[in-house]
Amino acid sequence: MLGSLLTRILILFLGYAYPAFECYKTVEKNRVEIEELRFWCQYWIIVAMLTVLERVGDVFISWLPMYGEGKVALFIYLWCPKTKGTFFVYKTFLRPYVAKHETDIDRKLLEMRARAWDLTVLYWQNFAQYGHAAFLQALRYMAANSAKFATKPTTESQTVDDDQQDTAAPAPPLRKPSGKNKWQPGSPPATPNGRATTVNRAMSETPRSPKVVHPRHQTDGGQVDELTEKLRLRRSKPIQ
Repeated sequence: MLGSLLTRILILFLGYAYPAFECYKTVEKNRVEIEELRFWCQYWIIVAMLTVLERVGDVFISWLPMYGEGKVALFIYLWCPKTKGTFFVYKTFLRPYVAKHETDIDRKLLEMRARAWDLTVLYWQNFAQYGHAAFLQALRYMAANSAKFATKPTTESQTVDDDQQDTAAPAPPLRKPSGKNKWQPGSPPATPNGRATTVNRAMSETPRSPKVVHPRHQTDGGQVDELTEKLRLRRSKPIQ
């Protein structure tokens, strides 16, 4: 794990960073030599080809021992001033192959460019259609929610009114007569099932006549009281 990380760092530094700085110094010279520019152009062409091929080749040959160290050694071999491996690799392998298939490569590139443009246009049209449909759906959703919010307060007020009517306080129950608190003649007490009987209703509706007591039906107690009153009156009269 540590070895692979170290080789990656060396490849980035020795294969890309240092050659890029040397190429910069060559370009910025007052008198640029054509051979140096050609050398660095050939180097970057080879590095680009290796970068494309290693995406597929690493899957098959990355298990080989010393694979990372071999890539580091190859980059150093390409730009090292003593070896100048770029000229050899370019003239021996890359240039003959590319020159032989240059026409086919150009045709393939043009076809790929046209397909890429067609795919881009197709995806853009689909994206525009889906975006338009999503926008209309969002507008409909907002309109539906706004209508719900507008009708919601009225429904809530009606529900509150219904609840208030349903939860109205019931009439207080009638109290039983006790002592001096007696029922009025016009409102007889209710039976357990909440209704007055026919007899009570008739009794309450018929007026009561005053009771006439006949003198001869007076009790003995009443006669005694009259006698006592007469004696008291006689005693109270002055003696002549």
